[in-house]
Amino acid sequence: MVATLKDVAELAGVSRSAVSRTFTEGASVSRKTRDKVQVAAAELGYRPNFLARSLTTRRTKMIGLVSNNFHNPIFLQVFDLFTKGLQERGLRPLLVNLSDETDPQNSLEMLRQYSVDGVVIASSTLPPDFAEAFQEVGMPVVHAFGRYTNTPKVNIVGIDNKNCGRIAAEHLVSKGYTNIAFMGGPQSATSTQDRLEGFMAALSERPDVKKSFSFADAYSYEAGFREMSRLIENDHADAYFCGDDVLSIGALSAVRKSGRNVPNDIGIIGLNDMEMSSWGDIDLTTIRQPMEEIIATAIDVMVDSLDKPDGAPATRLFPCTVVERGTLRA
Repeated sequence: MVATLKDVAELAGVSRSAVSRTFTEGASVSRKTRDKVQVAAAELGYRPNFLARSLTTRRTKMIGLVSNNFHNPIFLQVFDLFTKGLQERGLRPLLVNLSDETDPQNSLEMLRQYSVDGVVIASSTLPPDFAEAFQEVGMPVVHAFGRYTNTPKVNIVGIDNKNCGRIAAEHLVSKGYTNIAFMGGPQSATSTQDRLEGFMAALSERPDVKKSFSFADAYSYEAGFREMSRLIENDHADAYFCGDDVLSIGALSAVRKSGRNVPNDIGIIGLNDMEMSSWGDIDLTTIRQPMEEIIATAIDVMVDSLDKPDGAPATRLFPCTVVERGTLRA
């Protein structure tokens, strides 16, 4: 049978409240009592029930981890880093799959039912008011990969997507391309909008460069393949900034299937630097988004928010850099 708090108290010769305080972080208990309780618990194989304890502490240590693009392989890395990082801080992630929802109410209601202590929104496509809905009901929230603003209503940790668009445009121009295009994800995604704006702004004073843009219907391999296949049938550009690595890999496959060569016929640069981008048969030139640093900082901000829920929200940005591989000409 599973040992209970009562069993430990009887074996240790102490009260049940003494056992509870022993396993409650920050609670007052004498060294002698703590030692007796720990010896008894070890002998019985007792493990505290964290959910039961939350009724007393009013802290579940559960963090809602919300995302809306489980089809993108980059989120395997994102979830791995977030779940490990939260667990290392004594927190327990509760994963929420939005399945392309943009209304926060269903997620909000579910997470309130589980009495989560805080929420991390892990998405570069959801609008700012999605995360703000959690803040409005008193939940500490961090929007990882959220849209940059210098007047945030919630804590944001991520990158400046407009600047990434500028970096991509300037890098393609530096390679000598004079007919370049942006192939983004869904037009409604905030990351798509910002990357396109930065891309076009960087080229606004370059009349010698022909520029164009289009959108795939999702941040996915299949969407990238479909959109590039359509572009190839028309007057395609010489190089593309695909607003995401998985889009880029789909586009790369479409170019190769058409019998054209990358990078000699069409050049491609992506964004994220996910693991498979470096694989030998892909070898994608891309803009690196520092995932590890962003996620570690998002967790730090969440922990701080749990301790100081009235702190002023802030935006924390990380620089991005080009990772040169084989999908752009020398």
